[in-house]
Amino acid sequence: MERADGISGLTKLFRGSLADIPDGSSVVFIGSEAVCPPFAQLMAYSVRDRNMSFGFGARATWDKCRKMSWVDGAGFQIGNESFDPSKASVVVVLGGLAMPKFGCSVRDVNSFISKIAGSPKIVGLGFMDIFRRSGWDKEVRFDVSINATMSADII
Repeated sequence: MERADGISGLTKLFRGSLADIPDGSSVVFIGSEAVCPPFAQLMAYSVRDRNMSFGFGARATWDKCRKMSWVDGAGFQIGNESFDPSKASVVVVLGGLAMPKFGCSVRDVNSFISKIAGSPKIVGLGFMDIFRRSGWDKEVRFDVSINATMSADII
């Protein structure tokens, strides 16, 4: 177990989770619509120097995978161009999928993963212990699971 604080700590842990993945590899993020894309964009930014290609699949729907591209002045953005996840070296399962109101079934996630050639690395990235609370920690073959917590104050 490794612990890090703040957004820079989160991105450091994510970057470290991909240390064994070759530069230039393909990474697909799967997550809920609207809530998860900013996290996919931030995590892609954390490995921007690795020449990786990135895609985002809303609700683990294979044919809804879209390419993420760098846009000067804006960072990584999800576009309209399709992204082929079939040869992804990494699948990042974002925690929004495990939320009943926003996500999909764990069966859909495992089905998505099973379509990928070889044995991709599976990284879980969630907040507030969502994978354990939903039981997905026992149902998805996570190689790495990153659990972040968040608090906020209004002053």
